[in-house]
Amino acid sequence: MEVIVQPGLEGAARARGVAVVIDVFRAFTVSAYALAGGAAECLLVRDVDDAVELARQVPNAVVSAEVDGKPIPGIPISNSPAQVAELDWRGRTLVQRTSAGTQGAAAAAESADVVMAASLVVAGATAAAVRHLRPDLVTLVTTGATDHVEDAACAELLRALLLGEPADSDSAVERIRRSERYALLADGSVPGFPRQDLDLALAVDRFDFAQRVTVEAGVLHLRAEVPSAG
Repeated sequence: MEVIVQPGLEGAARARGVAVVIDVFRAFTVSAYALAGGAAECLLVRDVDDAVELARQVPNAVVSAEVDGKPIPGIPISNSPAQVAELDWRGRTLVQRTSAGTQGAAAAAESADVVMAASLVVAGATAAAVRHLRPDLVTLVTTGATDHVEDAACAELLRALLLGEPADSDSAVERIRRSERYALLADGSVPGFPRQDLDLALAVDRFDFAQRVTVEAGVLHLRAEVPSAG
């Protein structure tokens, strides 16, 4: 198995084989908490208007969206796992629009054979699901900007897990907590980013499922996939 890392949305467009699209803060942490809370699936879109319109068409849909990381007036959930974790998702569908994660998934879906959405809370299950596919090539896509150390740390952890190398999740989390980006987010001054989001996002392997993305009738569907044994 060859494992490569491609950064940003340009990297997502170059993804081949099995693409693992990473967004720790916070898109694919949000989706994981929604699925764990009972949501049947998440629908990923590129534009806010598309998210709102799609939610109108899907029964019991809830929109989570942001633009450049900022909340959007009229949309109560701003890409926050803390907000998502408070809701009962049984019988509901989450419609997501983010500036990095959902854009990366959409781009990767156009070029890769298989797309997984990843974050630290599903890292182990994601690696197990990818290994089960026995791919020749895995592309790890870090969707955040170059200073988004959380996505880079998650990619390094996933690479080690995929290749059977020593994988130290505690060191990955410690690296993130010591970063300037973490300090900025932890002081509570970023609108729509509650402090609790950080702790929820850094709960490595909190969930036992991977997040598989499929394209159906032009819409990206993200669903929980429990890795097969063996």
